[in-house]
Amino acid sequence: MTMFKDAAEQEIDQVMNLAWQAFHQYRKYSLKDRAKFMRSIATELENAGDELIQTAMRETNLPEARLRGERARTMFQLTSYADACERGEWLEARIDTANTAKTPPKPDIRKMLIPLGPVVVFGASNFPFAYSTAGGDTACALAAGCPVIVKAHPAHAQTSEMVAQAILKAAARCNMPNGVFAHIHGASQEVGKALVTHPYTKAVGFTGSYLGGRALFDWANQRKEPIPVFSEMGSVNPVFLFPEKMKQASVEIAKMYAGSITLGVGQFCTNPGLIFGIESEELQQFINTLGNEIKAVNPGTMLHPGIAKNYVENRAKALSQQQVQNIAESDTKPTANQGVPTIASATGEAFLNNPVLHQEVFGPYSLVIRCKDKNELLEVVRHLEGQLTATLMATENDMIANDELVEAIKDICGRFIVNGVPTGVEVCLSMHHGGPFPATTDSRFTSVGADGIKRFARPIAYQNWSDNLLPDELKNGNPLNIWRTVNDVLTKDSL
Repeated sequence: MTMFKDAAEQEIDQVMNLAWQAFHQYRKYSLKDRAKFMRSIATELENAGDELIQTAMRETNLPEARLRGERARTMFQLTSYADACERGEWLEARIDTANTAKTPPKPDIRKMLIPLGPVVVFGASNFPFAYSTAGGDTACALAAGCPVIVKAHPAHAQTSEMVAQAILKAAARCNMPNGVFAHIHGASQEVGKALVTHPYTKAVGFTGSYLGGRALFDWANQRKEPIPVFSEMGSVNPVFLFPEKMKQASVEIAKMYAGSITLGVGQFCTNPGLIFGIESEELQQFINTLGNEIKAVNPGTMLHPGIAKNYVENRAKALSQQQVQNIAESDTKPTANQGVPTIASATGEAFLNNPVLHQEVFGPYSLVIRCKDKNELLEVVRHLEGQLTATLMATENDMIANDELVEAIKDICGRFIVNGVPTGVEVCLSMHHGGPFPATTDSRFTSVGADGIKRFARPIAYQNWSDNLLPDELKNGNPLNIWRTVNDVLTKDSL
């Protein structure tokens, strides 16, 4: 396996200087040219062929089918965000024309989003394609008009290097400015800190652990000029089992959730790590069925030894807590670096009194919390931290009868699901993959879907500019044929 050296401070400085120079050219590239570049990256990813898939398999222990699907998803992200880039709705173009009859006279004001500058992206361990080198953060930043500097994840450094070469090929083919994309390696904290604190870095994208994301956020805010950090830092994605729904389908729900908890050896940021219900025969039936299903699931090899080690330690810590009962684990003994599917249970009172039970155990583990009544369940929800998702297994009657509870759950999540599972994040404009802290550092933004482009742009208002000097997006004739809000009316018409 190829070993990559950590980037030295001088190399980081050179890369950032080049990115800063590229920014002043790339920001002027048309939406069409940016989109062409993104589609070309998707083509080059496909051209990388089986060698890329085989390399990723060796580095991540992920199966071939999963990696082929993930590469296809990554290509779809690039092409769909390219389409959105061209459509221009993300620019939020606003035009209020002058009115000299007003006292005082109203000036002509036109507003749109413009790129922030060079964006540093940190690759994720659990998605070597879709959330890494050519993943969603990179696609969004390029669409916004920002150069990208990717810090490869050391767990799949060779895969990252191959993807980076594909991006650079696309950049050359599309005559992009030198420095529009750069790729560096570094397993040490110093590399990450140097990138975040460099004066030419204007934003950061990150997917990973709370400790990693929080460190980047803190470094960014300690700068002389603080910059935005969009960190997605994990989540326990609580599931709430409502009484009427449980009477109808407790066994079916348990079987559904056994699959969700163990999907991909539980290595998804949307893995359902906490399940809440009210003490009843149906809840006990759910727990029994879920336990039996979990016993039949074989342990799987985790992404890399570090994640496997963390899972073993965090699982042991969770199971060792007072009043936590180990309900079931896989009947098959694990081998090296494998995660054992596990279901545990505790009371609502134990959950309220023990912060350890709130913590994510990254892997095929879930904790079922048995609340004594509706009031205790509401109290539990009010003590939950911010999450990427929350799921209700409920009938309409359940939801109408428990409005206060439903509203309380809404307060803690970014995606609110009814009668489904949180695993599986659709790439579409209406998706919100974000949530209140500590799920992310800014719950207003998504890291999946083309609305994520807005993370790497800022508004600017042009006042009293001549039509000739305005950007095409704001000109009277609307040469790009984009949707704009003109005097409070959404239109594509020219002025």
